[in-house]
Amino acid sequence: MRDKIKEYEAVAKAAELFVKSVAEGNSEYAKRLFTEDAVLFGILNGEMEHGSIQQFYNNVDSVGGDSNFKARIDVVAVEETVAVVRVLEEGWGGSIDFTDFLLLLKIDGEWKCVAKAYNQNSDTIQK
Repeated sequence: MRDKIKEYEAVAKAAELFVKSVAEGNSEYAKRLFTEDAVLFGILNGEMEHGSIQQFYNNVDSVGGDSNFKARIDVVAVEETVAVVRVLEEGWGGSIDFTDFLLLLKIDGEWKCVAKAYNQNSDTIQK
């Protein structure tokens, strides 16, 4: 069952922690969004990346923020206890564009991300 608009807003607000971490190059915001056992999947510069969300934290902290970074949050679906969010990123680390899909669960009344899968736009792959 599609949820109420206020839940879509709550999911978008939770996803803002992800965007803020990338924009500022500080994983502390994202650590409030992701569960401890969250997973990560994607292909970065042609190499498969998968495993613990810690890898994302490491990437964010090592790349740092960029004042030209832009992002858009699209809440794709909210179905009572599960939500899907698409985040469009432009200029991560000054040069990479991503499309991220975040899978969130409502745990103890709070939206938490349990998985992140991403695509790196092909025109930003470093060869």
